[in-house]
Amino acid sequence: MAGLRNDEKGELEQPDAIALETKSEGSSEAPSWTVAEETAIRRKLDWQLVPTVTILYLLCFLDRINIGNARIQGMQEDLDLVGYRFNIATSIFYIVYLTVEVPSNIILKRVGPRFYLPGLVVGFGAVSVGTAFVKTYEQLLAVRAMLGIFEGGTMPGLAFFLSSFYKREELYFRVGIYVSAASIAGAFGGLLAAGFSQIPEWGVAGSTLHTWRNIFFFEGLITIIVALCAPIILPQSPETSRWLTDREKWIAAERLRLEHKANPNETVQPRHVKRALLNINNYICAAGFFSINVTVQGLSVFMPTILRELGYEALMAQYYTVPVYVAASLIAIAIGLISDKTRMRGIYLAVFTFLGITGFAMLRWGSGSTLKYAAVYLCAVGAFPGGPGFLSWGLNNASGPAVRAVSGGWIVTLGTMGGILAVWAYLPNDGPNFPIGHSINLAAQILALFLASFGIFYCVRENRIRARGGRDDRLVGLSEDEKADLGYRHPDFRYIA
Repeated sequence: MAGLRNDEKGELEQPDAIALETKSEGSSEAPSWTVAEETAIRRKLDWQLVPTVTILYLLCFLDRINIGNARIQGMQEDLDLVGYRFNIATSIFYIVYLTVEVPSNIILKRVGPRFYLPGLVVGFGAVSVGTAFVKTYEQLLAVRAMLGIFEGGTMPGLAFFLSSFYKREELYFRVGIYVSAASIAGAFGGLLAAGFSQIPEWGVAGSTLHTWRNIFFFEGLITIIVALCAPIILPQSPETSRWLTDREKWIAAERLRLEHKANPNETVQPRHVKRALLNINNYICAAGFFSINVTVQGLSVFMPTILRELGYEALMAQYYTVPVYVAASLIAIAIGLISDKTRMRGIYLAVFTFLGITGFAMLRWGSGSTLKYAAVYLCAVGAFPGGPGFLSWGLNNASGPAVRAVSGGWIVTLGTMGGILAVWAYLPNDGPNFPIGHSINLAAQILALFLASFGIFYCVRENRIRARGGRDDRLVGLSEDEKADLGYRHPDFRYIA
């Protein structure tokens, strides 16, 4: 057991505490608080942050995928979405989405999350409401592009926000919970779409709302109301959390400083952008996120259509999506928890691709609606843990805060291109069996398996090189401040594999 010490670095006077924790990895300083204190702080932050972030991303994903539910409730006929028009409309969203992610995270790092993140959510909620009133295909393209502007900063922004409150070994579970909101949104999306589409026609002459229009209007309205309440709960930083005492605020910030050996308030500079763009881990995780996104985004938008082609009526197809998403959500959260407990990432990402590979092989070459519906379960359960897995893996291995902000946006930017491929995987003339779409997703799952395996190899190899002093030359001739600014390139930094 370590001895007693006073910390001289906090602005607040900190009482002596028995240092029961081990040193933060890569740090020469021992923390001056107990395990019980840190656990209590983590639980307080969990209750303050995770439910709110999860709800915000649930609404984000809900407003993104409701176009798939609206399609089979009459939108395709009303807006004359013949040929590839539906695919083009969904592609426009992703093209705009991927262009704003890195700039949005840089803005977020500068202005703070408390009002910025809820502001993005209000924006895409308003766009969803506006979608209820579109009359033409061209108007649909315009609102989908606007949706991409507001939603583009949400996912990487929420991930970076959580990484500013949690240590590396705590992050995957929390990211897994909020990203699993995508699964929950799929479940709720089917139920809400079924319910809202049954509301009788209402409104004023020339702007009456019915069936698919009700889906966009009411889901957008709910989004706006919830987002306006979010700043009441969300803090700007650990030091400003109203759920913590003064000492707990200090501990919450200091434990992250010890782990990352960086100033949490540093602003993004060109060298941070360069370092994020040159980090090989980011490209491994971005490529993995891309391959997973092909399946996750594809299933989210096209699952109602796939189930309808299997013989289920429009309303029943909505209902049958619900248990698939619930199962995928529970599994994704469980894998996040286990991964954080074991401090391993790649092995779980690799193992679960086998479920996706099996599921898409069954969809591609199997027959019978019951068999194919079971295959949809395997596809969703196998793919949905991969999104938070690859994203948190990349954030874990990007240090310090400014580099991490850029890395999160960059990983999601490259990974979002998988969403563009996803919307072109399932083409109208490929139905009802969609052999091309299922083959593309099968290949994407195989690619994810390779990337997860290579990521493990790279991280383990690099850690061994650093352990034997193979990267110590990076410290030669540097001042203490320059050494601290090395981030993930510091010889003492160890990758999570």
